[in-house]
Amino acid sequence: MATMAEQSTVRSVTYDLLRALKLTTVFGNPGSTEQPFLQDFPDDFTYVLALQEASVVAMADTFAQVTGRPALVNVHSSAGLGNAVGNLVAAYHGNTPLIITSGQQHRDLLIGEPYLGNREAITLPKPWVKWSYEPARAEDVPEAFMRAYAEALQPPTGPVYLSIPMGDWKEPLSDFTRVRTVSDRVAPAPSGCAHSPTASPPAAGPRWSSGRRSTAAADGMPRSAWQRS
Repeated sequence: MATMAEQSTVRSVTYDLLRALKLTTVFGNPGSTEQPFLQDFPDDFTYVLALQEASVVAMADTFAQVTGRPALVNVHSSAGLGNAVGNLVAAYHGNTPLIITSGQQHRDLLIGEPYLGNREAITLPKPWVKWSYEPARAEDVPEAFMRAYAEALQPPTGPVYLSIPMGDWKEPLSDFTRVRTVSDRVAPAPSGCAHSPTASPPAAGPRWSSGRRSTAAADGMPRSAWQRS
């Protein structure tokens, strides 16, 4: 958290948000475009380094399944994300909630298509993510993480992707206060899918719990109704 003597930045505000969401374990294999995010890495965070990006995603996938919480992944721009796609396919089909992030070149350099730039950043991981986004402004980065968390966690759970220009992290930003409550439950109405104002509340539907996914839903709702085939 930024102190009174420090200027609040996109980076400090984002780390505070990650703490609030309990996303304090980062799985990664970084490059130069990720350094601004990782420098002066907070003591209360854990960084799990792998030698190749496919292994990064595999470890994060297992972590998410065991803990029942989304896992945060940080890989290198373009080539690193490409290396991760193979296991990203498995995570997508397994409905594993992963927040995949990678760096992007400085915004003012993208017009020249630099070597370390990700030319089609939000397209590269598709169709193996639920949501893919690159913030239009530096100040949108924390909000993008908040939505990424919600998208990954809400049924059908699955991986999402964020591309973040490396210059955004040092931009000044006041405290982020829009930490939202995210529901990971779904359930049909008691009488099938029809609304019944006099019926008792429905039982909890499928959800992530202790690393296990429910195989049956409330009121006889088949699993295929909420989980992609």
